[in-house]
Amino acid sequence: MGKISVVPYGPQHPVLPEPIHLDLVIEDEKVIEAVPSIGFIHRGLEGLVEKEDYNKMLYVVERACGICSFQHGMGYCEAIEHIMGVEVPERAKYLRTIWAEFSRMHSHLLWAGLMADAFGFENLYYQCFRIREKVLDLVELTTGGRLIYSVNKIGGVLKDIDKDKQKIILDTIADMEKEIKVVTKTFLNDYTVESRLKGVGILTTEKARETGATGPFGRASGINIDMRKLGYAAYSNIDFEPIISTRCDSYARCEVRLAELLQSIDIIRQAIAKMPDETDLAATVKGNPDGEYFMRVEQPRGEAYYYVKGHGKPNLDRCRIRTPTFANLSGLCEMLKNCELSDVGILVVTIDPCVSCIER
Repeated sequence: MGKISVVPYGPQHPVLPEPIHLDLVIEDEKVIEAVPSIGFIHRGLEGLVEKEDYNKMLYVVERACGICSFQHGMGYCEAIEHIMGVEVPERAKYLRTIWAEFSRMHSHLLWAGLMADAFGFENLYYQCFRIREKVLDLVELTTGGRLIYSVNKIGGVLKDIDKDKQKIILDTIADMEKEIKVVTKTFLNDYTVESRLKGVGILTTEKARETGATGPFGRASGINIDMRKLGYAAYSNIDFEPIISTRCDSYARCEVRLAELLQSIDIIRQAIAKMPDETDLAATVKGNPDGEYFMRVEQPRGEAYYYVKGHGKPNLDRCRIRTPTFANLSGLCEMLKNCELSDVGILVVTIDPCVSCIER
């Protein structure tokens, strides 16, 4: 039996500048157990529902996380709309779908760049971030923001995407599609990348189900679940299927996310083509929420839950959010078992952690 040691990883580490802490129990150079500690940046956002008007709370919820801000706002709005029986205009549903896919694209490209940086491929890192800038430019063009969109409202959306902007979007994503295919070829066919990812960080389908793995992390282990198939926003009118892999390793997590980038481009094209020409962007909302609802949406990192409860007052009684990174921590600790200490940094990145989402 080798020497047993406990190595602290974090709360900030060069490969992942986020405040997550792992106690790594190692034997020689092999990890035999990982124990996570969270709570370094707990902000008490959920408690603000008792003080803020439910409409204003939308802007607080959006700031639970900058990267998946839009889906946080959309999930909250959909929960309130179900409680109040508000029917969102069809055009607003399609606009939400377009912006949600922009959010997924810039999040996945951010992840791809950080992954490339984690295994030392700096040129690939810069390529991913260069493409990501084009997505953020489209977001800025259509919303005025880049990370915090602030275009959701209870009952619909605040802004429209006219024909001229739609053409710019279609032209830009056509160029991006070619560039993403080049990046994908490098990620999946380069020998040095394969040597760092293939067979590393195995999480079997059985273990993925046991630990509740979600999103691309879970789908890379063969779990065929994608909350977009529930049909919220305009997804019920979009043709797509969840992208899964049965490789169950770090390479598979790259495969799934890179394929989802191209899938998002296809979804945006469908949404623009099918979006009705109505002028209404939001329904009239009167009164206050009275009831409770449990909403599930697919964020870039996976399934997020929103539990909202009100009693007919401007201030909600409860707004509880369970984010995908929280769900995926168990799977991370499972796949870290028996890995090499030198692979820990890469494996943490493969779940695409967002610590600010965990600590609300």
